[in-house]
Amino acid sequence: MNARPAIEPFAIHDSVIAPGTRATVAIPVAQQVTGLNSALALEVFHGATHGPCIFVSGAIHGDEIIGTAVIQRLLERLSPGMLAGTIIFAPAVNIYGFVAHSRYLPDRRDLNRSFPGAERGSLAAQLAHCFLTQVIDRCALGIDIHSAAVHRYNLPQIRIAAGSPYLSELAMAFGAPIIIESPLRPGSMRALAADRETPMLLLEAGEALRFDRFSIEIGVAGVLRVLAHIGMIDADDGLDEVEVPLRSNRSSWVRAPRGGVSRRVCRSGDVVRKGALLARVGGLFGEDPEDLVSPTAGVVIGHATLPIVNQGDALFHIAEVEALDHAGEHADSIVEALAVSDPPSPPRLCSTKTK
Repeated sequence: MNARPAIEPFAIHDSVIAPGTRATVAIPVAQQVTGLNSALALEVFHGATHGPCIFVSGAIHGDEIIGTAVIQRLLERLSPGMLAGTIIFAPAVNIYGFVAHSRYLPDRRDLNRSFPGAERGSLAAQLAHCFLTQVIDRCALGIDIHSAAVHRYNLPQIRIAAGSPYLSELAMAFGAPIIIESPLRPGSMRALAADRETPMLLLEAGEALRFDRFSIEIGVAGVLRVLAHIGMIDADDGLDEVEVPLRSNRSSWVRAPRGGVSRRVCRSGDVVRKGALLARVGGLFGEDPEDLVSPTAGVVIGHATLPIVNQGDALFHIAEVEALDHAGEHADSIVEALAVSDPPSPPRLCSTKTK
C-alpha cells in the first residue's frame, strides 16, 4: 500500500504555516487617513492530515459581531493537530465598520454588495478583492455569520441558495432551528461564491452590537457539526440527534399600522396562525391602540426590539412553513431556548386575534 503524500505547508500572503500548527496573518488592505496601513486579520489552523480548506467569517457588516464571538469560542475548542485540512478564521472582515460600530465602511459602502471588488477600486472594493483572492478562492466551503440590524433580533437561521442538495445537506448538519432558501443578491459574498462554485452557508443570528448566548451556542455547535460531517474533525455530526429543521422559501415583514409605542405579544421563534395578534401599537399615552396581526401562517424569524416606532416600521419577519402543526411543536423548544437570553416566558402558540 502506498503511503499518502506528506502534508505540505500552507502558504498565505507572506506566511508559511507548517502542518499541525496555527498562525495569525495580517494582510494589508489600504492606507488609512493616518497614513498607517489597515489589515485583514486572519487566524489559520493548518491541520496535521489531508482535508479541505474552508473559511469561517464574521462581521462583514461591521456591527454584526455575533460571528466574532462564535469564532473566538471555536478557537478555544479546536486545535490544528485535530484537523484534517485547513480553516481560515476571519472574525472581523469589515475591520473599519467593526471599530466604528457601523455596518458600513468609511466610504459608506456595503462590503457585502462590493464583491468581487478591485485591487485599485474604492476602499470597499479593495477589501472585497483582498478577501476574495486571499480567502474565498482557496476554499472549498465558506460559513459566513451575520446578525440582524440595530434594534432587531434574528432567530438563528441558515440561509442557502435554492436547488443545491449539497447545501441542503450541510444546512441540515448545521442544525439551526430553521433553514431559509433565499435568493442571491448581486455583489454579495454568497453570490460571488456561487459564481465560483464554492458552497456557502450563511448564519443569521441575534442582534447587531450584541452578544446573546443562544445565538453563540447555535453558531459554535453548528460549525462543529459541519466540520464533523465533512470529515475535518473526528466527531459525531449529530444528524441522528438533531431534529429536522423547519424549512421556508418565502418570508415577509409585517409593519407598524401607526406611529407610537409598540407592545409586543409575539417574538422570534413563535409560531403564528393567520390573524394571530403580534403586537398592539398605541400613542404616547397609550391612546387609540391598533392591533398588528399576522397576514399569514408561519414562524417569526425576526422582530424589532425597539418599541418606539414610526408608521410603516418593520416589526416582525415571518417565514411561511409547511406542516404548521409540526412547526408548533418545534417552535416551543425554540422559545424555551430563547429564554436563556430573554426574560422567561412560557412556550406558546400565538393566539388568533379575537374581538
